[in-house]
Amino acid sequence: MKINQVLLATVLVTSAMVVAQATTNTLSVKQEGIKYIKMLGGALKTELKAHMKADKTGLSAAGFCASKATSITKEVNSKLPKYAKVRRTALKLRNDKNNAADALDTKVMKEYVASIAAKTFTPKDIKVVTQGEVTRIYKPLITAPVCLKCHGSNVSKEIKKLINTTYPNDQAMHFKEGSLRGVIVSEIIKH
Repeated sequence: MKINQVLLATVLVTSAMVVAQATTNTLSVKQEGIKYIKMLGGALKTELKAHMKADKTGLSAAGFCASKATSITKEVNSKLPKYAKVRRTALKLRNDKNNAADALDTKVMKEYVASIAAKTFTPKDIKVVTQGEVTRIYKPLITAPVCLKCHGSNVSKEIKKLINTTYPNDQAMHFKEGSLRGVIVSEIIKH
């Protein structure tokens, strides 16, 4: 009887350790992904804020996005380990050449849109999806009032002209405050 109790206790402890290790690995991948998302989001946000502060019309910020956002994304990715990358995407794209969403991205973003509509959304809702060897970490980007200068319905003529010239296939207009603008996605390959 005591041997059975010792064996049962050993099995339970071992199972608990396996579950704890799996939880630790999941959390560390999520935390690592969030770190990369913050690197890209922070770099872009810092620049956007500086351009908006210098030019309240938003034209300077729109010009920054058109000329530098892709290169900043590449620069951030060059600093990441070989098994990781970070990118931006949206359901309504401005730059369809660099930021196209795949089926998984679209599914996750539609889940965000549904939760916003159902009023169950929280901006801290980080989604983690693992498919095979790749784990994706998604952070939603919510449209703030300042975003509407370039992504709203009442965009200035100058900004419209810049957008039409730079992004002839632009779809990233007519957003409302609080709507999903897009996501930043970190991808980590199991290593």
